[in-house]
Amino acid sequence: MAGSTEYIPHHLEHLRYDLSKGEWAHGTEGIVNFHLINVDSMLMASVLGLIFLVIFTLAARRATVGVPGKFQAFVEIVVEFVDDRVKEVFHGDRKFLAPLALTIFCWVILMNAMDFLPVDVPGLIAHGAFGAEHFRVLPTADINTTFAMSLTVLLLVLFFSIKAKGVGGFGHELITAPFGGHPLLWIPNFALNVVELLAKPVSLAMRLFGNMYAGELVFMLIALLGFAASGAFASGAAAAGVLALLGQVLMASLWAIFHILIVLLQGFIFMVLTVVYISMGQEGH
Repeated sequence: MAGSTEYIPHHLEHLRYDLSKGEWAHGTEGIVNFHLINVDSMLMASVLGLIFLVIFTLAARRATVGVPGKFQAFVEIVVEFVDDRVKEVFHGDRKFLAPLALTIFCWVILMNAMDFLPVDVPGLIAHGAFGAEHFRVLPTADINTTFAMSLTVLLLVLFFSIKAKGVGGFGHELITAPFGGHPLLWIPNFALNVVELLAKPVSLAMRLFGNMYAGELVFMLIALLGFAASGAFASGAAAAGVLALLGQVLMASLWAIFHILIVLLQGFIFMVLTVVYISMGQEGH
């Protein structure tokens, strides 16, 4: 059963490039390492982002004022849904924020949906086509991806806060809120506000990463039933092998159905919290 013990660690490794050595990296060297690039995560995220742009560009070009087709109607439903959610939270000019929310919502869902691909197929394709030893197809199960997105949200929060309050107003609020403007309270106020700011990207990144990593891991655990089935067939226990295979199909189907909710919900949560954080950043304490 050596294959089963190596199965999950093998599938949790990324296709990595070591910038410091100028060569492909093998094995894991920590979750976050700034001289290593997770090429598979970056490639999948970029391709899925491009797919989103192509789909919505085609929808915009084919839009008609008459009775919309199914494709146009679906895109309009998504756009209106996102715009309504932004309108509920943000009461200013939505020219930038609504498209941003739409991009986040659709992009995160597309990335999350890669978890529905059969566990072994992407790796086999990458190995056959490019000779890649490892290839993880789910970008949001990579904490580097989720932190990169959440840090971008933090930069937007800071930008909109400074834009709304000015540099002086933003700095004044950092040291006077929420306890007051007495000089003895400046350090506690500043420390609390910094913690509050940093907690936003951390919560965004860890929530998305944790849910998708756990979902990916469950699919891998279910896939291990295939080893049990092959072992049963090899030992002549055909009935046990068939039972293991049926259990694998049943459990995978049930988890996939439940996972649809997680995929959609995580995209929605990331979108809503982004809008909420930016909206809070423009408001005073």
